[in-house]
Amino acid sequence: MSDKEAAARAQTGSVAASRRIYILNGPNLNLLGQREPHIYGSTTLAEIGERCEAKARSLGFSVDFRQTNFEGELVESVQQARQEACGIIINPAGYSFTSVALLDALKMFDGPKIELHISNVHARESIYHNSLVSRTATGIIIGMGAAGYELAIQAMVGLLAARS
Repeated sequence: MSDKEAAARAQTGSVAASRRIYILNGPNLNLLGQREPHIYGSTTLAEIGERCEAKARSLGFSVDFRQTNFEGELVESVQQARQEACGIIINPAGYSFTSVALLDALKMFDGPKIELHISNVHARESIYHNSLVSRTATGIIIGMGAAGYELAIQAMVGLLAARS
């Protein structure tokens, strides 16, 4: 972390922010466990959130785990992360393929960004093959099911360590 970034974090009054990872989830992910379990599995988003908190804690980090069905709320979360998070893990769901606003917000985040998809989007219909979010992602985890979230946290910690 540069001196300028450290000073900016100190000004916000949140030293712990340097160890906080935002995990953002887009539309319909609140229905995990019910929605198309043959594609997304039976694990709920609440269970994924609990696993993420435990994984991050074991690595000395905290998470801010969020879900919204609204594009503007997702954009605002990315903007908030600029001041409060060291990295973003995002499962933008359907907004992956349609949201220029989300792409633009993510471009303004200087830390590492991991795009995450529970299913293998490349094995699905062609509408799921061209993610706008991928254009700004540091890395992508696709098709690993709910376990992909924990893998993303592990990868994020590695990316952050490489930056320091």
